[in-house]
Amino acid sequence: MDFNTGNTAFMLVATSLVMFMTPGLAFFYGGLVGKKGVLTIMMQSFVSLGITTILWFTVGYSLCFSGDVGGIIGNLDMAFLRGVSVMDSLSPENNIPLLIFIAYQMMFAVITPALITGAFAERVRFKAYIIFQIAWLLLVYFPFTHMVWGGGILAQMGVLDFAGGIVVHATAGMAALASVFFVGKRTGEHQEPHSIPLIAIGTAILWFGWYGFNAGSELRVDSVTSLAFLNTDIAASFAAIVWLAIEWKTTGKPKFVGLLTGAVAGLATITPAAGYVGMGTAAIIGCIASIVCFKAIGLKNKMKWDDALDVWGVHGVGGITGVVLLGIFGNEAINASGANGLIHGGVHFFIVEVGAVVLASAYAFFISYGLLYLIDKITPVRVDATEQAAGIDTVLHGETAYFM
Repeated sequence: MDFNTGNTAFMLVATSLVMFMTPGLAFFYGGLVGKKGVLTIMMQSFVSLGITTILWFTVGYSLCFSGDVGGIIGNLDMAFLRGVSVMDSLSPENNIPLLIFIAYQMMFAVITPALITGAFAERVRFKAYIIFQIAWLLLVYFPFTHMVWGGGILAQMGVLDFAGGIVVHATAGMAALASVFFVGKRTGEHQEPHSIPLIAIGTAILWFGWYGFNAGSELRVDSVTSLAFLNTDIAASFAAIVWLAIEWKTTGKPKFVGLLTGAVAGLATITPAAGYVGMGTAAIIGCIASIVCFKAIGLKNKMKWDDALDVWGVHGVGGITGVVLLGIFGNEAINASGANGLIHGGVHFFIVEVGAVVLASAYAFFISYGLLYLIDKITPVRVDATEQAAGIDTVLHGETAYFM
């Protein structure tokens, strides 16, 4: 079979960009933590590249995209990628190799559990995290991927999620909040971000990779691909500057970390809507993203929830906000494969979007909390106060990021 070489090349690039986001997340999180926990938080991201790939190859892809069991999950007909040929195309309408789609979706699965780790930074044992990651993918990520993107019940109801507001950010963000409640606060004085340049490098990589995350989700090159690409940058840019302005007014100083955090909030919030709204709407979404996520972090601080790296406030709240805004601003005139939001008369679409993101958020929260509870019965989840004071990089891994 002769594949569409242009679309195939584009998806190879997009897949590589999404893969690059996981190391970018490692740098972003690594700069935000104290010196004694840099390697642990970075390793939690990098290890997902290996573990999730193995899980995706064995059962993950099949559970997400093969068959259907009650509209909730796939089956194991394609376990170990059984029956997949190098000559298989994704579909008659989208003539790219099926293998590229498998790899592309795998990169989404890789980064999603890694997002959660920022919430429990400097507190969780590596063995417990590995068990949690595997169980969470099986019980949370794979079912919602199938329900939204694999033809499951939410897709049948008309739920749309262009690149992962529900599947990635809402589920990971609410799992992060559950982990904060279960694991509890860090002991002693919280260390400030130890390397703002490292945060900036991570943000740059994430921003760069997000073009593959969003534009690549069209799975081919067309007008929607270009729209999603530009909307990604517009939302991130507006969000970064609005966050900078809010924090400048609040603290009296323009903060670099605030600028970077705002950009990530904008990226997370535009994700579900990137290919379904116009450029002006993307700018509005970026502005709303910063306002809402900034307020969410303020609430977290007021409630004294120790979400160390603001995973819930940025990714969780951002993803949820983006889905709701898609339900409001979605426009079939922009993308015929989309749906009209509330302002265009799409009351039903708005209701199913809000219902889906509430369901995903609640499910991810309670399942994640339950998993941590059960794992703690098998092996301790949290490091003790002495180990935390000594530095979990040294205690858990016998390695140190800095020798000075």
